[in-house]
Amino acid sequence: MGTGKTVVGQRAAARLGHRFVDTDQRIEQRAGRTITELFATEGEARFRQRERAVIQELAAQQNLVIATGGGVVLNPDNLRDLEASGVVICLWAEPAVILQRTRQHTHRPLLHGPDPARRIAELLAERAPFYGAIAHRVDTSHTTVEENVEDVLTIYRHQTTGA
Repeated sequence: MGTGKTVVGQRAAARLGHRFVDTDQRIEQRAGRTITELFATEGEARFRQRERAVIQELAAQQNLVIATGGGVVLNPDNLRDLEASGVVICLWAEPAVILQRTRQHTHRPLLHGPDPARRIAELLAERAPFYGAIAHRVDTSHTTVEENVEDVLTIYRHQTTGA
């Protein structure tokens, strides 16, 4: 969260002529509730089941740029499916940058609580092995959206054309 997945994904998709899909938005549309409401009423485990179903559906399609929630890596089947269908790129940011970018957002259920900075550090530490296993990473901490889009497109083109 707070790494720029949505805006970078949208711009990269537009440049590639592909369709952009945000898995969290898809889940919200299907459930008729926000992610925050889903976490509050159904819990994280049920949310992850919904997320898994969306990943399976999207991974079976072509010409998509998919932005996922940061917790998608917690289920190795998600990454396996996404890697089998395309290029997976992890957008990354330093904890302080994530905190600044998400400070005003009320729709981040995993950051609700008295100490969001500590929670960000905990989430990143918990997920570090999973993020580290992704072959391609773009650090968005101190770069512009356009620089990040260029980095994503360079990785994508290199992986799909070898150029």
